[in-house]
Amino acid sequence: MSDNDQSLPNAAASMSNSNCGDALPPVGQHTRQYETVRNAHETELIEDYVELIGDLIRHRGEARAADIANRMGVSQATVSKMIRRLNELGLVTSKPYRSLFLTEEGQKMAEISRTRHDIVLHFLRALGVNDNTARIDAEGMEHHVSDETLTIMQRFIDQHAKR
Repeated sequence: MSDNDQSLPNAAASMSNSNCGDALPPVGQHTRQYETVRNAHETELIEDYVELIGDLIRHRGEARAADIANRMGVSQATVSKMIRRLNELGLVTSKPYRSLFLTEEGQKMAEISRTRHDIVLHFLRALGVNDNTARIDAEGMEHHVSDETLTIMQRFIDQHAKR
């Protein structure tokens, strides 16, 4: 349990004492919630790889499997498997012992992922979350936030910046 988690029981107790009325949503809404999460889980690893490849190309001029493995904390064999999958999905092109390149489709996905990540990260920072925690939390949250929520987060960031 992290230091932040210790305050969660008190927060949960205060929320349950309020008249939120949202403890158990209607069945159809509940089903959609779980479907959304399952769909996000299916694509988040792909999005993370594509986003990192795009970032490496933008900041270093190339994306190599060794760099991806190092930054993601996985083996090169794991990266090789994912590169094959990304290649099959038409998101990257690669040649043995060469850098990786994003296809047009991969570039679009990388840009969308980077934008979502940046909005969540800046939102958390605007709330006062320290940089290290905000970076860790944003990495998971970016895949599970709706476009509506991202728009509201961006609005909050913009309003907070004006102060």
